[in-house]
Formats: sequence, C-alpha cells, structure tokens
Amino acid sequence: MRSYWNQIWPPLVAVIFFLGAWQLAVSVFHVPSWMLPSPGDIARESRGNASGIWAHTAATLRLTLIGFPVGTGVGLIVALLLHLVPWLKRALYPLLILSQNVPSIALGPLLIIWFGFGLMPKIVLITLVCFFPVAVAAMGGLAQSDRIMMNYMKMAGANKWQIFTKLELPGSLPSLFSGLKISATYAVMGAVVAEWIGADKGIGYYMLLQKASYRTDRMFVAIVIIVLLSLVLFALIALLEKWLVRWKPRKTS
Repeated sequence: MRSYWNQIWPPLVAVIFFLGAWQLAVSVFHVPSWMLPSPGDIARESRGNASGIWAHTAATLRLTLIGFPVGTGVGLIVALLLHLVPWLKRALYPLLILSQNVPSIALGPLLIIWFGFGLMPKIVLITLVCFFPVAVAAMGGLAQSDRIMMNYMKMAGANKWQIFTKLELPGSLPSLFSGLKISATYAVMGAVVAEWIGADKGIGYYMLLQKASYRTDRMFVAIVIIVLLSLVLFALIALLEKWLVRWKPRKTS
C-alpha cells in the first residue's frame, strides 16, 4: 500500500499546485473567462450542466468501448501473422510504418464517402488509431523470447506451436500490455476525432457546439472528461496486466 501511495502523491501534488497557480493567475491578471476560465468556473459549469454532459460522455464511451476491442483484435491478428510468417513481415511492416504518417482526421472525409454517416466509419477510424501500438508492441515482445529456453524446448522435441504457446506468447505479455495502455488512450482520442467528422452526440460533437458559441469553460469540461476516460481505461488495462502477468518481477523502490 505504501508503494502505491509513493507513486500517487507526487503527480497529485503537482496537479494541485498547477490548479492553484492557474486559479491565482486568472484572478490576479483578470483574464476574461471566455478566453481562459478558472478551474472554479470549469467545476461550476460541470455541475450545472451535468445531465447534458453525461449524455455526450455516454455516447463517446460507447463508441470507445466498441472501437477499442476491434482495434486491439486487429492489432493482435496483424502481429501474430507477421511474426509467424517472416516473409510477410518483411513485405508489410514498412507499409504499417508509412500508414501512421497519414493524420487520422484526414481520413475522415474518405471514410464517410466509403461507409456513410453511421457507426462504421467511426469504428474504422478508431481501429486505425488503435491497432498500430498493439501490433508493434506484440511483435516486439514475440521477437524477444528467451533464446536459451527456446533451444532447450527444441532439443526436448517441442514443435513450433508448443514453442509459440508455451514460450513466445506468455513472454510477450508485458510488451503487449504496454501497447494496450497506449492504445487505450488513443481509443478515446480516436472516438472524439470521429465525432468531429460526423456525429449528432458525443464529446467531440459537444466540443464543436461550444467552440461555435465561444464557451471556453465547456470546452475545458470536455477536455477534462477526455482525460478522465483515458485514465480510467489505462487503469483498467494496468489492473488486467497485474492480474494476468503475475510472474513479472515487481520494483521494490
């Protein structure tokens, strides 16, 4: 318990100090609320408009919880295929790298033309954002298997499937979960970008409405919600990692 508290209190103190400095600066320099609202203004707006904000938050959360598993599954399938078929990795891995140079928001209009204004283009966009960290992390973990143990298994007569299931796949879990954590935060961002492109509800749609009316306080409320959703997903993945990867050595300091 003490080790967890030692990890939590430094960023917590930093956040409190930052919010206090923000509140003080806005008050001392008399910054207009439409330009930069204070943390107090943001908190009051979040309480006053809680029901409307929750409806948009639920829409974004639903979209994220659909897109994230799809993107994760695609990333795992790609990683397994490229790992098990070396010539396919040599052919496609550079293309995967190049695919990440295209901004996701630039693909939005094309996805709408191809798939319409429904759920499909949004899921495709989240998948494109999420699959790459999972695929790269999983491939890295699979490629870093213990060579000595692999030689022992081969001498004992283990086939490729046994080596994969007993050595390579379990050994890749720490790297895989690192990719999953990154992908979890990207999933929320991808959902918001998808809602910018075309939606009638969600945090992204809510931000577009408030931008048009110069409601900066509500924009910050939306940003806080995005951060909180990302942190919650990150924490859930971390808990799942702790439960599954019990053999991983823990830091004592």
